[in-house]
Amino acid sequence: MSSNDTDTTADVEPVARDEAREQLLGTIRGYLGDAVVGSHILPGRDLWVRVTNEAWAEAAETVRYAMGARYFGFLSAIDWMPSPFGRSMDSEVDRLVKGESEKAPTAQTTGYAGGDTRFQAIARVANLRDGWGVTFKADLADDAPSIATWTTVYAGADWHEREVYEMFGVEFVGHPALRKIYLPADFEGHPLRKDFPLLARMVKPWPGIVDTEPMPGGDGADDADTKEAS
Repeated sequence: MSSNDTDTTADVEPVARDEAREQLLGTIRGYLGDAVVGSHILPGRDLWVRVTNEAWAEAAETVRYAMGARYFGFLSAIDWMPSPFGRSMDSEVDRLVKGESEKAPTAQTTGYAGGDTRFQAIARVANLRDGWGVTFKADLADDAPSIATWTTVYAGADWHEREVYEMFGVEFVGHPALRKIYLPADFEGHPLRKDFPLLARMVKPWPGIVDTEPMPGGDGADDADTKEAS
């Protein structure tokens, strides 16, 4: 090697590996086969596994009964659509409040383990005895998002699914009592969808707003007394 040649081998950082999570992923693939359509390992931190919508319930049954993941962490949903109005992480005010036009559309990303749709279901379970956990995700249809319930496997998923149903409009097939838990029954829309404008509270009352009455001795009370006297 001449003095002008450079050995770049030492400059290449070794790719971090997590053999325990690689083995865990292999076990899950062994049970679910082609239903595993994506995965991502964060060495020393977490394993993400994306399964088909149809295999969502099977994934829960597999890790719970075949792999001993008895601990249910959470279940939620993600709307990956870039917000058309809202605020960015760097802005101090909402664009529409400030009078600016809507943001230019940006490319949609779907996070770890990928995805092909705007909405995804996401859930976290763990085997506390053996010291491992896994985060599952699955694509949901854009027009009418739905997926099988996990309540038949993890009873704790009950209220989590009801919240996702209420806030994202996701139907959980087989849920024993899928109804709202926060908002009024007649409330329209799903507040955690990116296309739901929070500015709607300026047009119609926001859930939970308190109707006020004039305080005794206030202007409202004087007006009422005047009307009664007349």
